[in-house]
Amino acid sequence: MPTSAHEFETLLYKTAPPVATITLNRPEALNTIVPPMPDEIEAAIGLAVRDSAVKVIVLRGAGRAFSGGYNFGGGFHHWDDLLYTDGRWDPGKDFAAMTAHATSPHQKFMAIWRASKPVIAQVHGWCVGGASDYALSADIVIASDDAVIGTPYARMWGAYLTGMWLYRLSMAKAKWHALTGEPLTGREAADVELINESVPFERLEARVAEVAAQLSRIPLSQLQAQKLIVNQAYENMGLASTQTLGAVLDGLMRNTPEAHRFVETAATEGVRAAIEQRDGPWGDYSQAPPQRRPDPSHVIDP
Repeated sequence: MPTSAHEFETLLYKTAPPVATITLNRPEALNTIVPPMPDEIEAAIGLAVRDSAVKVIVLRGAGRAFSGGYNFGGGFHHWDDLLYTDGRWDPGKDFAAMTAHATSPHQKFMAIWRASKPVIAQVHGWCVGGASDYALSADIVIASDDAVIGTPYARMWGAYLTGMWLYRLSMAKAKWHALTGEPLTGREAADVELINESVPFERLEARVAEVAAQLSRIPLSQLQAQKLIVNQAYENMGLASTQTLGAVLDGLMRNTPEAHRFVETAATEGVRAAIEQRDGPWGDYSQAPPQRRPDPSHVIDP
């Protein structure tokens, strides 16, 4: 089991008791999700949960983004073992792998939700696609005002996996974002209570540290009891069954004719071309005007 930052490929793990910090560490690729990141997130969360000196976990991203979501460049072939047989999509293999805790990437990210200790997601820059799914699995989410949070896969090549967009928003807002894929800035996300707070980027790290310190003053068992009862309420609302359906639908939506053309464009013409085709008509995400995109000078130094 990894115990220090250099033993992970995709993240850094550091402790300064009573806080453990997990930093996604692929800044050159906007911390996009590739193997073994899901396994390493699960392992790092496990380290923090088992460390008696840790009371609070902080999750953040290095560089200029929390995470750009799942990396679908190169035809998405880094997930072939889970999804394909003899070079062709295997729907049976896909649904089985994506609904099992042992193999499903998003279920490994759900270690954040299942952790007995509170997790604070520190969000800046891009937090899109699958990255928003697992950031929203944290207990408290604090973002920079100019962060961009959204699910562009709502338009093409995916479906909700963790269901956190659904359970955190009102029905009106959940329907809107599910059907349009429209993103929110950090400030807008806080206004609609998708996340807890939004602050100027310059205050982000200090505010997260302040909240972590406040939580750390509470007895650990009290924090664990309160997290457990809130989580259980949402489990009772059908969270697990929502995630099962989401995983099946996500596999289907990754394999429609339109989705195949989308990934083929990304593989042959580049990810930028595919994204331009998807988001250009909407004028958002990377196709948005500068004031609707994260400030590229806002960088987290791990």
